[in-house]
Amino acid sequence: MSGETQPQHHWQGVLSSALDAVGHTPLVRLQRIAKEEGLNCNLLGKCEFFSAGGSVKDRIANRMVEQAEKKGVLIPGQSIIIEPTSKLDLALPLFCPSAHKCINLGGNTGIGLALACAIKGYQCIITLPAKMSLEKEVMLRALGAEIVRTPTEAAWDSSESHIGVARKLQKSIPGGVILDQYSNPHNPLAHYYGTYEEIMHSLKTSDLPRKDISLLVAGAGTGGTITGLGRAIRDYEASLPHTNGNSASHGRTTIIAVDPEGSILGGGEPGNYQVEGIGYDFFPEVLDPNPPVVDKWLKTNDEEAFDATKRLIRKEGLFVGGSSGSALSGTLRYLHSEEGKHIAEDPNANVVVILPDGVRNYMSKSWFLETSKLPTGENMEEKEDIKSTIRGILGRDLNDVMSVVDSKREKGEKLENGD
Repeated sequence: MSGETQPQHHWQGVLSSALDAVGHTPLVRLQRIAKEEGLNCNLLGKCEFFSAGGSVKDRIANRMVEQAEKKGVLIPGQSIIIEPTSKLDLALPLFCPSAHKCINLGGNTGIGLALACAIKGYQCIITLPAKMSLEKEVMLRALGAEIVRTPTEAAWDSSESHIGVARKLQKSIPGGVILDQYSNPHNPLAHYYGTYEEIMHSLKTSDLPRKDISLLVAGAGTGGTITGLGRAIRDYEASLPHTNGNSASHGRTTIIAVDPEGSILGGGEPGNYQVEGIGYDFFPEVLDPNPPVVDKWLKTNDEEAFDATKRLIRKEGLFVGGSSGSALSGTLRYLHSEEGKHIAEDPNANVVVILPDGVRNYMSKSWFLETSKLPTGENMEEKEDIKSTIRGILGRDLNDVMSVVDSKREKGEKLENGD
């Protein structure tokens, strides 16, 4: 854990640009959900949607570009980045010199990169699976990126997939740059040096009785988050002077990766799922999926993920996306299991759940629009009581605007300013 540290863990003074607001996200108690679930542990959410671009992917985008610039790989006005490798050349074009075009694959990573390109004045081309939300496309276009949609059904190694199309563009466009978030070591290092240190800073400066992490849960897409955090935790534990890195105040952290049903990362057959941002039909190179980095994989389905997402919004006021619900639902299942019961019952145990992004990018999705379907645990009778009270006071249904207009018209009255 030596050789590199972050200068701060929260915003100070006046920032020079939005890029300085990448990361430095809060660790928030999820105490209402914990109470509903009968948990005694400290359930904590790392809220990555507070980052400038709205997701955990801002971190890797920022770091990969910074490191490429430091090494001279990206030279304004001169660089042309090409990776002639048989591995996955997935683009992460954050900062392409003004004469270059950046080709990027993905949703949240694309937004982080497009944000950087907008600030730096670079052009950005993003290949995006059709499955990705309309909001992501709108955000990307607003930031000046050019969007190329590809079939969601296309396998990753198909020439028509977002990967294949990006490769084709990179080969054909002069000055095209591809940086590989799936094999680039600075993907997990962004979390090793950044996200982990922020979590520990939050715990150390809190009023919690213990300052260590008993359980860490994160979803896996590229695998950068779970790998970077897992390695940082294990390296810290190995540095402790006690046997096996254990002591009364710092027990061994259990690390769990959450994967959607339909992804192969955590086992199972490839298939379709609606949750965005996690899971793949191939194994990214940066992912370290086995012990000691990852102790256990949990599979989640769309229904439980979206239900948990709604609970986070409704109960905790955290406007998170579907992958956050996946992480939370996996966490709750583990804490209620025999294996995780001892953590759930420990009032001093700190459980950290990574909440990767916000709901901003998914507000047109059917799972979010179905707000009439209340999350598990919602008191339906209480909701109906307040609706009845409002109807009684107004003498109409809550959304019945026309009855007001018609009533005024029948009485010869007008609806005017101040009426």
